[in-house]
Amino acid sequence: MHKNTLIQVTQNGMGSGSEELGLKLATNYFKLLNADNRLPKIMVFYNAGVKLLCENSPALEALQNLIEKGVKIVACKTCLDFYGLSNKIKIGTVGSMPDIITLQANADKVINL
Repeated sequence: MHKNTLIQVTQNGMGSGSEELGLKLATNYFKLLNADNRLPKIMVFYNAGVKLLCENSPALEALQNLIEKGVKIVACKTCLDFYGLSNKIKIGTVGSMPDIITLQANADKVINL
């Protein structure tokens, strides 16, 4: 991926249909992204996507590995509040929608997951 790529995660999983399959796909995607080493600079999580950053998420380990490789992970504060997850976030930083807009504007490429 390009050095200044931003990946947006807006769902608690990947694709539509089975929630269980969506979680499995997203977790696998993050693991493969780690192994591939074509890392984005930033990943932003909003709407139900913030659930992937919270306790009991099957994606936590893979996402933590991405953080350790220098990927910045940002969760939408409004979304965490909406889902009652503000005290359950385990990884990443919490940002506002204006923060996310700035990150999107500064990215050379935005990928929607």
